[in-house]
Amino acid sequence: MTIKQIIFHLTLYYDTKSKPTKKSINYKNLTQHISYMDYSKLLNLTRENKDYINLNPLQTAGKLTAPAKKALIEFGDGYAICDFCNGILDEIEKPPIKTFTKEILPTFLNCDTVRITNGAREGMFMIMHALTNPNDTILLDDNAHYSCIVAAERCKLNIIKVPNNKCPIDAIDTALYEPLIKKHNPKLIFLTYPEGNYGNLPDAKKLGKIAKKHNVPYAINCAYSIGRMPVNMKDLGADFVVASGHKSMSASGPIGLIGMNKKYENIVLKKSKDNPNKVIECLGCTSRGATIVTLMASFPEVEKRVKNWNEELKKAHWFAGELEKLGFVLIGQKPHKHDLMFFKTDILYEISKKHKRKGYFLYRELKKRGIIGIKPGHTKSFKLSTFGISKKELTLVITAFKEIIEENKKLLA
Repeated sequence: MTIKQIIFHLTLYYDTKSKPTKKSINYKNLTQHISYMDYSKLLNLTRENKDYINLNPLQTAGKLTAPAKKALIEFGDGYAICDFCNGILDEIEKPPIKTFTKEILPTFLNCDTVRITNGAREGMFMIMHALTNPNDTILLDDNAHYSCIVAAERCKLNIIKVPNNKCPIDAIDTALYEPLIKKHNPKLIFLTYPEGNYGNLPDAKKLGKIAKKHNVPYAINCAYSIGRMPVNMKDLGADFVVASGHKSMSASGPIGLIGMNKKYENIVLKKSKDNPNKVIECLGCTSRGATIVTLMASFPEVEKRVKNWNEELKKAHWFAGELEKLGFVLIGQKPHKHDLMFFKTDILYEISKKHKRKGYFLYRELKKRGIIGIKPGHTKSFKLSTFGISKKELTLVITAFKEIIEENKKLLA
């Protein structure tokens, strides 16, 4: 609502023929008018960019499959999944949540136990809250997602960060955990696999061996890996993995999962004394609606695409190579190990300095060509993802960058 509209609505408070008083305020008229103005904007909601080529790493692996879209409509009503619930979310058999969480997902991740969460961050918080006490120390990698740090702060923990090797790689050498484990005796260590800015994949398996050697619980944030690429928890030597359904498993958000070794099941999944069916760290039940049915309905395709990871990686390498021919520079590990990539784009930045739209020219030019996902105002550098995008569509993206540079080359003089 604009300032002019607010002023107009406020005039409806008063009878203009008399001095404003509390009694002369026309509340009914005001309420009706504001309600109409506000609610009209909530009707017929549409997403104008839904058919564009979307390069946003948050979204490329979160698009619903056709079966998930069907399930979304079928179970979109509030607690529709609870038609046959006896009080425990992961025991529901219609729809088959029990089979999904207790058989399918543990096999997929090679872990002992899986529980659904409301996102990866909730899984990280559950682990921290269950395994630590206030003022305990934990180790996080320097590339950890902000939500991992916030979760630790919420648990009142002391955070020690394992440094990355700075630009132009910004990767984590997991060998650096060991001296910090010896020095600080942490109650828990976390690794981000991969991190969400550069798509660097650290050596999680090496860290698993270090964690086992020092008998320290080891958790991996797999928000950008589980659902995109193969992740075998026991092979990596981890005690926990957390995943994001809406980032990487083609589910409506927010939803995630936590996988763990049986050793920690009774600690993290401790039941309430007063309500023995309810897990304390889950606050009873977690994702209980359209989110979980879309996660299930998409899973067959998700499992299939994970097996195709090497092809996704080849496509990402090809795309990065084509952009580097335009003068872009891939920041991070080379050869790159993930579809999430970060590019330094000096040529676009130089154009933006003289362009009438400044840094926003790139976003507008790409959108004109049916491409979104790079944040408005970003020309000096940006991140993107190629996951699930066809080579034909990526060719259109490359052509778009070529055209934009060519059309603005006079600004480079």
